[in-house]
Amino acid sequence: MIATHNRLLQLYYIRHGETAWSLSGQHTGVTDIPLTAHGEEEARELEPCLRKIKFARVLTSPRQRARRTCELTGFGASAVSEPDLSEWDYGDYEGRRSVDIRKERPDWNVFRDGCPGGETPEQISARADRLISHLQSLQGNVALFAHGQFGCVLAARWIGLTAIKGRHFALGAASLSILGYETSHPKTLVIALWNAVAASLSGLP
Repeated sequence: MIATHNRLLQLYYIRHGETAWSLSGQHTGVTDIPLTAHGEEEARELEPCLRKIKFARVLTSPRQRARRTCELTGFGASAVSEPDLSEWDYGDYEGRRSVDIRKERPDWNVFRDGCPGGETPEQISARADRLISHLQSLQGNVALFAHGQFGCVLAARWIGLTAIKGRHFALGAASLSILGYETSHPKTLVIALWNAVAASLSGLP
């Protein structure tokens, strides 16, 4: 369990828009592929909601799919690259689909088993913890532009769960989630919003 105290901190986690590999279901870790045209449009649709929010910091994964999503929502000029926001390193499973991997390993689950030649659950959990420790030194609203499965691990660790519990979360392309604190119990970490898409965000303050 990670110690917490900063009730003013609120993390806005934005998963990047669609890519050709997210559409096909191929695991995309270190491969630096662009957004599709539809993915760029998805990112633009988030801009009206995000522009209402005053961000103290904007951090983005170094991968171009996250950086481009950040740019299309209007925050490219203020963004700082944060390597710890990178997607899971899938090692030998990079570019492969889960359905194909399970033909060889029927019970495989990335959140429990990790990837040969890539990151283990323990390693990605440690990376998420390191990022959380850094973020808890900040105040105000912080935007994080990043990826799907890393985001699930980050959310699990934020509320004190093990990385394997990330398998119970799901993050769609160009989605917004908010990690923060319970107002009446400021030491309690919460997931205030999860996997919301632009169409559902019109009423967000």
